[in-house]
Amino acid sequence: MLLSINELSLKLRNREISPVELTHDCLARIEKLNPALNAYITVTAESALERARQAEWEIYHGKHLGPLHGIPIGIKDIIDVAGVRTTAASGQFSSPAKDRIPTEDAEVVRRLRAGGAIILGKQNMHEFAYGGSSMTSFFGEVHNPWDTKRIAGGSSGGSAASVAASLGYAAVGTDTAGSIRLPAAYCGVVGLKPTFGRVSTRGVVPLASSYDHVGPITNSVYDAALMLQVMSLYDSLDPCGNPPPPSFVSAFDEYPAKIRIGIPRAFFFDDLDPEIAAAIEKAIDIFRKLNAEIRDIKLEVPTDRTLASAEAYAYHKSFVEHSPGLYQPATLARIQSGANLDAQEALRASRELQASRHDIQEIFSDVDLLLTPTVPIPPPQIAELKANPDTLRPQEIIMLRNTRPFNVWGIPAISVPGGFTKDGLPIGLQLASAPWHGIVLLQAANAYEQATEWHKKRPELAGTT
Repeated sequence: MLLSINELSLKLRNREISPVELTHDCLARIEKLNPALNAYITVTAESALERARQAEWEIYHGKHLGPLHGIPIGIKDIIDVAGVRTTAASGQFSSPAKDRIPTEDAEVVRRLRAGGAIILGKQNMHEFAYGGSSMTSFFGEVHNPWDTKRIAGGSSGGSAASVAASLGYAAVGTDTAGSIRLPAAYCGVVGLKPTFGRVSTRGVVPLASSYDHVGPITNSVYDAALMLQVMSLYDSLDPCGNPPPPSFVSAFDEYPAKIRIGIPRAFFFDDLDPEIAAAIEKAIDIFRKLNAEIRDIKLEVPTDRTLASAEAYAYHKSFVEHSPGLYQPATLARIQSGANLDAQEALRASRELQASRHDIQEIFSDVDLLLTPTVPIPPPQIAELKANPDTLRPQEIIMLRNTRPFNVWGIPAISVPGGFTKDGLPIGLQLASAPWHGIVLLQAANAYEQATEWHKKRPELAGTT
């Protein structure tokens, strides 16, 4: 049985297990399973074991740094780790002359290290995070641990696949349109996108800075809360940062006596796969049994991508001009779609974004949470997408349909395991709350998790079913 971070932390403090043992075990699993999954690009075995030995000494000498001390985790390869190349899964940063080797950790990595986490390596992803399949990568596609013939979702595909297959006890991903929640749903794990600005993006290669979020991917809601607490200290140097609220982990188990859940059926429930639709209705019934008041609501859903396209092109402009051939063709085409947007269009889109973030807060005077399917369809097969490459982008647009609006609104959202299809593929349930009200979100997600068994299942590939 796979242990949670919370359970492992207690065993580490009691010296029942060693950080070195945990790290060796993860590295052995990576060596065994990564050829089938392609979840890791770079494995930092030597430095991980060195840090594990240090953590062992610290714990044994009473210098415990918190619940992540001695816990091996992975980092999406768009987030800087000092001395380790950041590839963004692109040839732009992966040729000998262009290796991007940062000298400083991203702020989120610095905090995780300060909390005692052990970095196992950098994880595969969709190139520059500009897609939802993790099919488009300089290092090849990521495979789903539940069925290696299918995609893992993206763009944090390697991160979600690694957690599902126990190639680390957690991972850190990024989410600009659903890139944490989509792969978490497809891989049967928990993916949390916090409130915009809660976790620093300093040291993260940007996709679209007005929408970029950093968050954890874990095996349980409580583990996501532990990760987020360490990751989300205020960074005064991050222009998008905000001072977070006080610690919420201590109040985590206090499920509200009465909670109002809004169900926005229009848009979010359109054209659902029948098995996913049935699973979400069962999830709604479970919340009713948890004394939730269920309300059907209507939302004005933003779909304009002008600002995201403009911001992506602004970052990539010099690369497009000087080395366009180092991109995967699909990525280059998406980046170039923002080339002809003028400043007036971008300014209009920015104002609309801020208005949308203001307006969404009004809905939370009537409900405490929103509930939707995370993804409308099960994970497609890799061979079919390769055989019909023109279908990849339309499929990704469908896959990201339900997650993208929450990046526009900037509100916290989480995907938790919500069932399985008849073919044994995971189904994701998405919950969201008002900005800076992540406590209620996590309490409700935890209550649902404890009322179901989905999170206890593991793919056969991982050997922990």
